[in-house]
Amino acid sequence: MAKESIKLIANNKKAYHDYFIEDTYEAGICLHGTEVKSLRMGKCSVKEAFIRIEKGEVFVYGMHISPYEKGNIFNRDPLRVKKLLMHRTEIHKITGKIAEKGYTLVPLKVYLKGSLVKVEVGLARGKKLYDKRADIAKKDMRREAEKDFKIRNLS
Repeated sequence: MAKESIKLIANNKKAYHDYFIEDTYEAGICLHGTEVKSLRMGKCSVKEAFIRIEKGEVFVYGMHISPYEKGNIFNRDPLRVKKLLMHRTEIHKITGKIAEKGYTLVPLKVYLKGSLVKVEVGLARGKKLYDKRADIAKKDMRREAEKDFKIRNLS
């Protein structure tokens, strides 16, 4: 079987800044025709999106898919609630984790896997302000070390 090509459409860098990502899941997404065409052109944003589980079904809120230019009357509301497709066992497992304190679901990536649109869902725990400061300090230290290494190798 040939390896399926994966093309990244949208990435949620803010989620990695605001949360500790404990676990990730792959989910399909229910879309209409013009939304798929718009996604193939890369017109999607998941920055402000969040995920809820209601009555055993998973929904993503606030995921913006721009209207397709040639879609006219077939275009849907860009911010409409979209259903995510996951296995029932995964949903029950996630529901159990969310029942614990401090866990939430966030969309991390939207990508094309072959001809299908997939969403990577992360089970996340919120970061406190001091955690974010520690991450920024680590990043700065790594950047400085790389800069020193580059200067040492050039001379």
